Amino acid sequence: MAYSGQVLDHFRSPRHSGELPDATVVAEATNPVCGDVIKLWLRVEQGRVVAASFKAGGCVPAIACGSWLVERLNSGESVAALGAIEVSDLETGLGGLPPASRHAAQLAVDALRQAEAMLAGQNR
Repeated sequence: MAYSGQVLDHFRSPRHSGELPDATVVAEATNPVCGDVIKLWLRVEQGRVVAASFKAGGCVPAIACGSWLVERLNSGESVAALGAIEVSDLETGLGGLPPASRHAAQLAVDALRQAEAMLAGQNR
């Protein structure tokens, strides 16, 4: 399976990998079919993601998708904008994913949606 240079770069040098102390939320998504897992830590202040990190276990694209996602989130993404991040954003940002690897982008977005739901629950 051929991966883009961006996928291989994020796999070989994952950004913001590891647990994040004082995280506002911690969310995890698992793909029961292949066993891949992505865990996200987000620290939110005044409606913005001020820090994000991840841990992933599984295939090359799962690690790359987790890395790409938290790199984007660490650019100061607003909590309100999290819902606009879609699977296609990860695929485009990583220079494409083979069809058999698209599940990794969905897994990262699933973890993000879980984090969003947790943040929304805190603001009620």
